[in-house]
Amino acid sequence: MSGYIVPASLERRGSLRAFWISRFFRLYPLFAVAAAVMALMVLFGLVDPHIWWRSRTVSLALGHLTMLQNLLHMPNLINVLWTLSYEMAFYLLLTAMFTFDVNRRSTTVSLGLTAAAVLGAGTLPVALLSVGGPGRMFTVTVVVTVLTAAGLALAIKGSGALRRAGAIAIGLTVLTLLAVNQSYPGPWQGLLILATMFAGTVLYRAEQGELSWKQAAWVALVPLAAIWLARDDLGTQTATAAAWLTFLAGMALRHQHMPRVLAWLGLVSYSIYLLHPILLESVEWYWPEPLTVPLSLRLAALACVVALLLGLCALTWRFVEAPAQRLARRLTSSDATTSR
Repeated sequence: MSGYIVPASLERRGSLRAFWISRFFRLYPLFAVAAAVMALMVLFGLVDPHIWWRSRTVSLALGHLTMLQNLLHMPNLINVLWTLSYEMAFYLLLTAMFTFDVNRRSTTVSLGLTAAAVLGAGTLPVALLSVGGPGRMFTVTVVVTVLTAAGLALAIKGSGALRRAGAIAIGLTVLTLLAVNQSYPGPWQGLLILATMFAGTVLYRAEQGELSWKQAAWVALVPLAAIWLARDDLGTQTATAAAWLTFLAGMALRHQHMPRVLAWLGLVSYSIYLLHPILLESVEWYWPEPLTVPLSLRLAALACVVALLLGLCALTWRFVEAPAQRLARRLTSSDATTSR
């Protein structure tokens, strides 16, 4: 879904500054709230954090601030945050491509990442840079943070050669992490996650008439490659097929009237994504062995968790997400739609 929506947002604005302000206020405010809640749960003994949070606190905190923590071989503060690392990697690669005016070559990038996944499956190293002790992880984290931050600053504020140098720093940093420093879910899986995002961009371009559906059909190789590489893993195969079928169903129904409840769930989907594991952690603290609990009680607990989750999401949307997005719009209102 990000691949379908995000590049269009960048190209419509034509401004990296506006794009990153928008992305920052879309992701970080609620991320900070969720992280604070998780920290409080740790403080009150409701959650047992990974041991590295005690021995590598600075590295893990800095890694999470970049949202690249999963590509830095770090335990995620909230278990679902690993997907945000690929989201951030996508934004960074898109930034580098936009700077060099090759952001419309989505098909090439998607198929290139797919080819890298197929050729590299079983041979790409795992966490090559970050493994080797706390000092090494800290060094790698600082280097990645400096390169991405400096690269972004140059790409956004620089001109000419400086902009291109920033884009190169961003692109090489992300591609290096993808090539040699992934761990969970695995090197080829991570490459195919990015390939899928760029495949979404291809489908968007086909819908807009920028390329033919015949050309766009090449991205069918992405899920086929994933299913083939996961031939001994029915769960991954099922998840891949379900994700693609769900997205294609959404595309087929995109011009239909959506029930208000579904539209609202889409609106608060980021809150649902970040908050639901926190509630489940609370249930697990109360019921450490849920299978020993009668089914009727588990179903009742599930209903309560869903109701509480939706109520909390309504609050976080009103008091965190919506105000942050309004602020982002005010900050970017002066950006010309054609500026870079």
